[in-house]
Amino acid sequence: MQVVRYENRKKIIVAHIGSARTKQAMLSLRREAESWVEKVTKQQHLFSAQTDSIVVLNKCRYVGIRYSFIYEILTGIFTLFKFHLLNNPLLTDLVLMRIVEPASKVHSFQLLEDYFGIKRQLRDFYRQLPKFIELENAVGTKILAVAKKHFKFDFSLIFYDVTTLYFESFKSDDLRKPGFSKDNKFNQPQVIIGLVVNGQGFPVDCKMFEGNIFEGNTLLPVIINFKKKHQVRQLTVVADAAMISLKNIRVLEENNLNYIVGARLGNAPLRLIKEISFKLAMKDRATNRIKTGHGDLVCSFSNIRYRKDKYEMDKQINKAEKLVKEPSMARRVKFLKFIAPNNGILNTDLIDKTKMLLGIKGYYTNLGEEISDAVIISQYRNLWHVEQSFRVAKNDLQMRPIYHYKPNAIKAHVLICFMALAVSKFLEIKTGKSVRAVIAQLKEVTDARLFNTITKEEIVLRSEISDDLRRLIHDIGLWY
Repeated sequence: MQVVRYENRKKIIVAHIGSARTKQAMLSLRREAESWVEKVTKQQHLFSAQTDSIVVLNKCRYVGIRYSFIYEILTGIFTLFKFHLLNNPLLTDLVLMRIVEPASKVHSFQLLEDYFGIKRQLRDFYRQLPKFIELENAVGTKILAVAKKHFKFDFSLIFYDVTTLYFESFKSDDLRKPGFSKDNKFNQPQVIIGLVVNGQGFPVDCKMFEGNIFEGNTLLPVIINFKKKHQVRQLTVVADAAMISLKNIRVLEENNLNYIVGARLGNAPLRLIKEISFKLAMKDRATNRIKTGHGDLVCSFSNIRYRKDKYEMDKQINKAEKLVKEPSMARRVKFLKFIAPNNGILNTDLIDKTKMLLGIKGYYTNLGEEISDAVIISQYRNLWHVEQSFRVAKNDLQMRPIYHYKPNAIKAHVLICFMALAVSKFLEIKTGKSVRAVIAQLKEVTDARLFNTITKEEIVLRSEISDDLRRLIHDIGLWY
């Protein structure tokens, strides 16, 4: 590509721009040459750029759009997580697709090609399953590093809860077993997922269990392993009431672990319930601490909780009273006690006990009195972050139902979802928006694909990036 002028019918080379071997490179050199002419000679184009574009577009055929922009941004976030060091593009592509548009593995491969022009084969997924499983520890290390760097995670406080994932099958095996289902799929096999998050809901550990294990029995192996693996000296775990038992308390204390767990006050002795009710005396935000075999029992009273509890109690009592009047319709409800078949009476003892507990919530802990009741209650209330993470996994990432049936495929699916959850929570915490809202905003930028029928080349035109989107990308920690 050269710039020339004519003098006395002779061609004089003014500048040599460069050489190219492809049409695309030649077009690039031509644009450079035109820029040189305009800058050096002050000679303007005969036709406007818009007119030139119209001429080019008349030679082109529209062939569709791609979402390369969202791929670039998510890949940039993966770089922050250092997922590229896993050296497994197939795994990271499946994680990316789980975030953008969760689907079955077969559909995910089709979407990778449709959205980004990336061709993958399903057989590659099954061929690489063993490699996926081998990367589990490396993935956990990289996600934990993000928690420490971006969210100041110091291991002193973690939140733990479990959920169930059911299978689109009715056949059970050693891993997939029927059990108590939080998805109300009691007739289908399931697995149990134990999740550890920090105070903001960012996941730092995840473990899968057989579907019929009692959720309280998952606490010790997860927390003790987490403490030993990361050589943590002092750690406090916050969990719900299902996790507490005398055995669990004993083992936690033997391993120098502190705990804050919900208390099921309805199961407490009547003497203790009367003492709690008397000391709190229905004073809003009043607290009291009592020594018990499960540790210190911290109780609090709230007027808001009182109104809610009383409404629920009155509704249940009304239901029981109606059934007492209509014995033929009798069935088991909370405040109904059967003295004979189809002959029920109100359970006044239970009603009295329930009235004493209206507005009261309890928490067991082994933290000393140097940690105030208000701090213990506040930390327990942060447990909702785990529940919210599970909602993201189940709804936004569609972690269930699971269609795989072999252990390695199931483990790979959980690993992919765990990685996707970590990235999703990263996006939510950094931007203050839901992951679906962030993805929808990133999807607004598309690449229109035009095929030049003369040069046989594809031209890509990207839509404009708004200032709001640039600010969102900046909040994530990227520059574009």
